[in-house]
Amino acid sequence: MQRVLGIGGFFFRARDPQRLIDWYRDTLGIETMDPSGAGGVWQQQAGPTVFSPFVEDTHYFGRREQTYMLNLRVGDLDAMLEQLRAADATVDDKVETLEGIGRFGWASDPEGNRFELWQPAEF
Repeated sequence: MQRVLGIGGFFFRARDPQRLIDWYRDTLGIETMDPSGAGGVWQQQAGPTVFSPFVEDTHYFGRREQTYMLNLRVGDLDAMLEQLRAADATVDDKVETLEGIGRFGWASDPEGNRFELWQPAEF
């Protein structure tokens, strides 16, 4: 059986794509490709990836109309949350720790798309 090797891209609608391209690059260090194919390709570090459907009425993603939530692995959750706050991003005050899994924090991009930050536990 063939298996996928990982996530090859993440595509989503935006009111102002260039603003989000700039924001994700400047705030989170994610190289982006614009819809015309111009720009960079984000080279990720190897590590765990969780793929999980949620019930359709979950509040975990934030806004009801948001049908997905991007989870980004980080090396230092506290430093990333401070970096986001310094950039005037909307950052949740809550940080959650799950034993054996890691620590989690949440923020939103300039268009209100909530994303999760995950500092994996040492495996």
